[in-house]
Formats: sequence, structure tokens, C-alpha cells
Amino acid sequence: MQIFFVIVAAVTLGSALMVVTARRMMHAALWLVLTLFGVAVIFASLEASFFAVVQVIVYIGAIAILIIFAVMLTRRVMADDGPQLVKRWWLAAIACALLLGGMLYLYTTWPGFMFGPGSSPDLEITKQLGADLVDPEKYVIPFEVASVLLLAALIGAIYVSVERKGGKA
Repeated sequence: MQIFFVIVAAVTLGSALMVVTARRMMHAALWLVLTLFGVAVIFASLEASFFAVVQVIVYIGAIAILIIFAVMLTRRVMADDGPQLVKRWWLAAIACALLLGGMLYLYTTWPGFMFGPGSSPDLEITKQLGADLVDPEKYVIPFEVASVLLLAALIGAIYVSVERKGGKA
């Protein structure tokens, strides 16, 4: 099982690296889909099926596809001709290393971080979250507002990308 996790984690990290290094936006968006799918597989291997399904439906099925539509609907050059490396990249690398070190320290000192063999997180929390997501008194309204916002953005992208007759773009 650890070999499976290492392979999935390596593919996920590799595709995440390709997201930020790809020269074409469409390629970066497709690498993003693979990265998000890798995260969903990791959730599934941790027996967090609810989060795996949410990862696939929300992130891959909605957000990543919306990004791909936005890239496809814009009629600009998909390649970036500018420099791909910022002059002070090492500052970002140091900040990321410090952030990683701080998170690892916090997680290793947190007693609820590791679960022993045969134990799993409390499933009642997941059941309560699922009930809250469809409860009109809780979180269903924000999710509906977000879906309407995404639909409006998609319609706006289509409207902007359609060429009009008479030479107006």
C-alpha cells in the first residue's frame, strides 16, 4: 500500500510541477486536472471517500473544466514568449521551505495527526458535513450562489469570445 501511495504522490507532485512550468495554458490546465485527480486518489486511499468524490465533482468536474473552457474560448496566443523564470525565484523557494518546515513541525507535534492501524477519523463528522451541505438552513444557499456565479462566468466567456458581424470583435 505504501508503494501505491508513493507512486500516486510522485505522479501528483510531478504533474503539479508541470502545471507551473508548462509554456502553454492548455497544457497547464490539463496537468492541473491530473494533479487534482491524484489528490482524489490519495483521498480514496485514505478511505475518505466523501472528500474523494467532492474532489472529482467540484474541482475536476467544475473548476478545472471551467478553466479549460476559458482557455479555449479566448482567442489569444497560448504560448508565453516571456521569460519563464523570475529573477528572485530563490526567495520564493526559501519561503516555501520555511512554510513546509513549519507545517511539518506543527503536524508532528499535533496529537491527532497520525492514526494508528485499525483506527480512522470520526465518520460522524463526515455525516454531519454531508447533512449540512444539503440543509437549507446551513450551506446549500452558498453552494447554489457559487454555481450561479460559475454559470454567469461561463456565459460571459462565451459572449466575449463570439465574433460579431460587421468587423467588431
